[in-house]
Amino acid sequence: MGVQPKPRMTVDAFLAWADGRDGKYELVDGEVVAMAPERVRHAETKAAVFDALRAAIREGRRPCRALIDGVAVRVDAQTSYVPDVLVYCGERADRDAMEVAPVIVVEVVSPSSRSIDTNRKLNGYFRIPSVMHYLVVDPSGPLMIHHSRDGAGGIAARILSAGSLDLTPPGLTVAVADLFGHA
Repeated sequence: MGVQPKPRMTVDAFLAWADGRDGKYELVDGEVVAMAPERVRHAETKAAVFDALRAAIREGRRPCRALIDGVAVRVDAQTSYVPDVLVYCGERADRDAMEVAPVIVVEVVSPSSRSIDTNRKLNGYFRIPSVMHYLVVDPSGPLMIHHSRDGAGGIAARILSAGSLDLTPPGLTVAVADLFGHA
C-alpha cells in the first residue's frame, strides 16, 4: 500500500476552513501550516512597527491603513501568508474581508521563521503586483532589511539600523528606530 498524498487546499477553501478557528495558520503550496506562539520581543516589535506605520500614514495624510497580524495576503491560488503588519491603500476594505492586497508587508523574524521570511516569503510577496515594499525586521535589532521594487523590474535591498526609511509609494517616511519602539 502506497503513501497517501496530503490533501491540498486552495486559498478560498483555506480561508473558509480558517474562519473562526483558534490559532494562526498560513497556506503554503496548498498545505496548512500552523504558526508557532510568539516571544514577547517579537510581539513588542510587531506593535512598534504597527504604531510607526500608522503614525506615518497619519502624518503623510495618505489614504492607507495599517493592519496588524491576522489578515491574509494571497500569493497565488494555493499560497496565502499572514504577515505581522501590512499597509494597504485606497478604499477601506470590507470589514468582513479576510485578505487584502498590500503595498507594504512586514515580517518580524524569529529563530524559527528567519529562513522562511528571507527566502520563500520574499519571493512570494513580490509575486503580488501591489507589493512595493517588504520589510524584514529583526527584533534583536535595531536591524532591518528593506526590499523594494526598483522600477526596472528588479528588487533592491538595503540593510538599515538607523536613519529614515522612505516607503514610496505610497509616500511614507518612518524613522528606523521607531520600528523597534525606542526612538
